[in-house]
Amino acid sequence: MRKAGSRVRTTSVTVLFATALALVAAMAWAQDVLPRPPAKFKGEVQLKAKESKPDFPKPVTAPPGAPNILLILTDDVGFGATSAFGGPIQTPTFDRLAREGLRYNQFHTTALCSPTRAALITGRNHHSARTGVIMEAATGYDGYNSLQGPETATIGQILRYYGYATSWFGKNLNVQDSESSQAGPPH
Repeated sequence: MRKAGSRVRTTSVTVLFATALALVAAMAWAQDVLPRPPAKFKGEVQLKAKESKPDFPKPVTAPPGAPNILLILTDDVGFGATSAFGGPIQTPTFDRLAREGLRYNQFHTTALCSPTRAALITGRNHHSARTGVIMEAATGYDGYNSLQGPETATIGQILRYYGYATSWFGKNLNVQDSESSQAGPPH
């Protein structure tokens, strides 16, 4: 039962993804175009090197106080698994957020790992992310070729553009077969 005065919020993405996107959107950077264009050269080039002034562009970094973001994806876990939605897995932080009225409960799963994960990490329909089936079953047809393009950037790619250091550990079934091996990408 909800606490009096609380309200349930719904969206088409999971709690963590939506929270990460909201944090990124709330950050006040002047540049809205991603990836950012190269910085303009602000130095001076004269006939003599000693009269010239170099300019080293500053790398993009997350602003001071920017939050750490940890996105955890689990396979074969639905809403009924966490205690926030009545399940056996104790999730005290999710429980607290749910009691305060924050519940994201309208994500539509595809019942397949790669397409569901593609929808989660891009915030798009799995066909828009070109992952209509698991990666090993890619057919080469529109929405099913398993080649995510720049128009379907993942949350990790977006955060990198904003100066975050990102990494992915563990199972990743969203890399085309020809791009993965025990040693990493072939090129």
